Amino acid sequence: MTERYARRVNDAVLVQIVDARLAEAAGRSGHWLACHPGCCECCMGPFPISDADAQRLRGGLAELMSQDSERAAEIQRRAREWSGDDEEACPALDPISGTCELYAARPMTCRTFGPPVRCGSGELAICELCFDGASPEEIEAAVVDLDPEMLGQTEDENLTVASALRA
Repeated sequence: MTERYARRVNDAVLVQIVDARLAEAAGRSGHWLACHPGCCECCMGPFPISDADAQRLRGGLAELMSQDSERAAEIQRRAREWSGDDEEACPALDPISGTCELYAARPMTCRTFGPPVRCGSGELAICELCFDGASPEEIEAAVVDLDPEMLGQTEDENLTVASALRA
C-alpha cells in the first residue's frame, strides 16, 4: 500500500469518525442547533486548513468537474478572485443557495461547526447563532470532545480553501 493511499484511507476513516461524533452531538443539541442549509454564518473569512483538507477539497472539485464542469469552473473562479477579507464568503459557497458546493469534501473546521466542540485545550467552541439562551447544562449535554492532535490535523495558516482550489 502506497503512503498516499494510506493517507487517503486514514483521512476517510477520520472523516467518518468526526461526522459520526458531530451527528450524535447535533442530535443531542435539539432545537438549540440553528444550523440549516442556507445558513452560512460560519462560511465567511479566511481560516487555515490541513494538507488532508486541501487534498479532500481538490478531490471533491475534480469529481464535480467530471459531473458539472461549469459549476466547478465557477468555484475555481471564485477561489482565484478570493481576497481573504473577513466578510468574504468561502469560494466553495454557492452565493445563491448559501450551501457548500463541495460539502462532502469540506475541511474539518467546517465539519465541526455547529454543536459545541471542546478542543484539546479544554476551550469550548460554539457557533454564535446556536445555543443562544441555553443553560450551561444544556450546552454541556451536547458537547463533543475532539482533540486536534489525536486527529492528526495540523493546519498551515497559509493554506486556505481558496488556495487549495485555485487552478
